[in-house]
Amino acid sequence: MNEGYFRTVAAVPAVTPADPAANLNAIRELLRKIRAEVPGVDLVVMPELCITGYTCADLFHNRNLLTAATVAVDELAMSDEARGLTLVVGAPVEADGQLYNCAVVLRNGPLCIIPKTYLPNYNEFYERRWFQPAPADDVRMIEYGGYENVPFGRRVLFCCSGVTVGAEICEDLWAPVSPGTHAALAGAEVVVNLSASNDLTGKYAYLTDLVKGQSARSLCAYVYASAGYGESTTDLVFDGKAMIAENGTMLACNRRWTMAPQYVAADVDIESIRRDRMHIGTFAECRRRENAGQYRIVGEDHFNEEALPGWKLMRRVDPMPFVPSDAEHLAERCEEIISIQVSGLVRRLDFTHTRSLVVGISGGLDSTLALLVAVRAFDALGLDRKGIYGVTMPGFGTTDRTYNNALDLMRALGVTVREIPIAAAVKQHFSDIGQDPEVHDVTYENSQARERTQILMDLANRVGGMVLGTGDLSELALGWATYNGDHMSMYGVNASVPKTLVRHLTRYFAQTSDSELCRRTLLDIIDTPVSPELLPADSEGRIAQKTEDLVGPYELHDFFLYYTLRYGFSTARIRMMAVAAFENRYSEDVIDRWLGVFVRRFFQQQFKRSCMPDGPKVGSVCLSPRGDWRMPSDASPAVFLSQNPF
Repeated sequence: MNEGYFRTVAAVPAVTPADPAANLNAIRELLRKIRAEVPGVDLVVMPELCITGYTCADLFHNRNLLTAATVAVDELAMSDEARGLTLVVGAPVEADGQLYNCAVVLRNGPLCIIPKTYLPNYNEFYERRWFQPAPADDVRMIEYGGYENVPFGRRVLFCCSGVTVGAEICEDLWAPVSPGTHAALAGAEVVVNLSASNDLTGKYAYLTDLVKGQSARSLCAYVYASAGYGESTTDLVFDGKAMIAENGTMLACNRRWTMAPQYVAADVDIESIRRDRMHIGTFAECRRRENAGQYRIVGEDHFNEEALPGWKLMRRVDPMPFVPSDAEHLAERCEEIISIQVSGLVRRLDFTHTRSLVVGISGGLDSTLALLVAVRAFDALGLDRKGIYGVTMPGFGTTDRTYNNALDLMRALGVTVREIPIAAAVKQHFSDIGQDPEVHDVTYENSQARERTQILMDLANRVGGMVLGTGDLSELALGWATYNGDHMSMYGVNASVPKTLVRHLTRYFAQTSDSELCRRTLLDIIDTPVSPELLPADSEGRIAQKTEDLVGPYELHDFFLYYTLRYGFSTARIRMMAVAAFENRYSEDVIDRWLGVFVRRFFQQQFKRSCMPDGPKVGSVCLSPRGDWRMPSDASPAVFLSQNPF
């Protein structure tokens, strides 16, 4: 394991039924390929009964086959191809005069043997004709091949590269409470499944969901390898499935129905699994209640030395973790997010009997999304859109582009348009407090933000409505809001929507709009630089104050935010992941700079989040002090900054 990642392989060798020597050669050949193409692999998993073939039927009780199988496993364990690896293969194993269908764990010899618990004996399966189910008693020591005292039993876990691993076999996964579930509750962070699952119409989709669901419920990684080409087709056909899932997500799966041996590889994020098990108390409570019995953990911790030099993450790190990446269901995901926002606002309006909303419209992304959600909410309640008061408040830094976009959007949506310039009022305020208008400091900026908020609040009082907040999750994380200015509202529909997702949702509204004016305006708003427009425009009337020039790219900050809150990763690990995710976009120096800015601002600005307005949670990351995030306003960032050269 490197940097908290555990490199796993699910492999499907070609088999020859009833010929362990041929199968040994096929496995060794595939291992050579894996070692050449997957440097630093920690664990390799192969299918059920791959040493003999799954379809040997009554030959399983033949001495020739059983002896040849044991010899093949012995040779495999000590082969150059298996040297230094933790390898799990399927083989028939005799113990106390009975025959068992087993997962044999090899590491320079047999490390342990885990028999199959649930033997299918229905429809096309007849396993109880040849095998016994795993004994219910505790782990015992058996003689296997030329080795004595090999741990044997269903309550065995084994260590591999700092990770605890459990095993189950094929039908075990389909049981209501699987052995893999008990193994996970006993501490297994990775569960492997050696399978010989024949293919039937519709079975693959169901099995894929089963594998993902098992990894999600057990908060673990799940490595699945199933029999493929070469098995007898007397009655069944095997498609050669290989999958690696992690906590509900499929990391890798192969192309089935190939004649050639194949494999899939993935780096499993063990650190995220450990964090979720610590954070989600239900897992620990279930562990206490189920009390699956005492498990024996075998094998001194073992690290593959080849994994260390020149190690590089073999896994895509999504640079946009908040943005839906499933293109097939993209529209569905967008609608779900928007529906959560709309539903929250509808309930608040209905409960307070409010029929008017006041929204400050700047021509920027956040206020645009808030207005779009407000329109949806009014439509859902059957209210006249004229009850939405869109207010544009030109100030010292307002540009023609944002001003015109604000007006065009409000007109296209049919809301009440109000224009209230703030320059005169702010200048009077400057005079009252002794602020030099030529000094463009924080007072100059924040006075405008607070003047706008005062206008919105007072107008809401006058029309009997409420102020709809527009600030987003990214701004809350960085504290990029004026305290008691745009920081405050009666309800914040964007409170848990990060900036990268705001842009994405706005684009979705544009793509689905029936109004050409609305669509064109939304697309231009998306292309407009993010800015509070609190400083005067440049000599050509363009936005001079660009937020991302000042606090850094939002795509970086959203990345830092996600892995800080969702997984609680160390700053050093987040940096490593960011370097991988943004390899072709940002240099390491740039990432270091903005990561330092993020950490400092995240800690310094907590006081603003401690009194933020209500707002709906739309995803797994939220900063509400009443829900997901509780943090002292005076916490020190020293430990978080000490890990990198910021």
